[in-house]
Amino acid sequence: MKEMKPIKEGKVREIYDNGDSLIMVATDRISCFDVILNNQVTKKGTVLTQMSKFWFDMTEDILPNHMISVDVKDMPEFFQQEKFDGNSMMCRKLEMLPIECIVRGYITGSGWESYKKTGKVCGIELPEGLKESDKLPEPIYTPSTKAEIGDHDENISYEQSIAHLEKYFPGRGEELAAKLRDNTIALYKKCAEYALSKGIIIADTKFEFGLDENGNIVVKNPSAFWLPEVTIVDEIGGAEYTVTGSYEGTETLDKKLKRIMEQNAADDESDITEDGE
Repeated sequence: MKEMKPIKEGKVREIYDNGDSLIMVATDRISCFDVILNNQVTKKGTVLTQMSKFWFDMTEDILPNHMISVDVKDMPEFFQQEKFDGNSMMCRKLEMLPIECIVRGYITGSGWESYKKTGKVCGIELPEGLKESDKLPEPIYTPSTKAEIGDHDENISYEQSIAHLEKYFPGRGEELAAKLRDNTIALYKKCAEYALSKGIIIADTKFEFGLDENGNIVVKNPSAFWLPEVTIVDEIGGAEYTVTGSYEGTETLDKKLKRIMEQNAADDESDITEDGE
């Protein structure tokens, strides 16, 4: 059996070159504030990959995706080991678009913090009087640049996304930016509606896209497609709001609690004096 090494390791996934395709392995690692944590969640990678397959299958009528197979029998012998079974996806190679496409259907998380200060989210004016976790009149598109490990993604305006894409794809910046925005919102609307019918609110999420050999947009990235890793998800409960932003009696199914713990720990450290008191 030929051993294979990843050509790239991200915060939560590993990528292997398989000639005319790639094999993406979702690990059990957790990231928070763009930092890889020491803790892991058992079988998290398997859950992410299988959920990706579900959503890819559901949305292929909107946009093609990069998935070829999640069956390790279709992959080289190296991946036919227990540690790769269920958490690996063979994918088409794409030329990646350097934008993280974030869509928000509810006012929560970092969007809520921005709204409280300015009444805007990523420069988009929102109605006055919104409460935390309110549903927005229409989903909003808030792109960011794609950061390398150790760097932070940077929120940008739609107009800035045009200029950013133009640098990489001269003459296509405006066209690609519009397609990213429109497809991001279309994907969110279809999947959020389905989730709502199952008693789950998808408050926001992000997508990544690439271009195929013909220059057409394809949705990719198993770890960023409608998953609890990156999606703020709440079970539907009562109508009262809590200080965490979830509805009264609901259970938050994303990393928000982990982020709160990390932030509180950082705040506690900042209160410690030099002599340790």
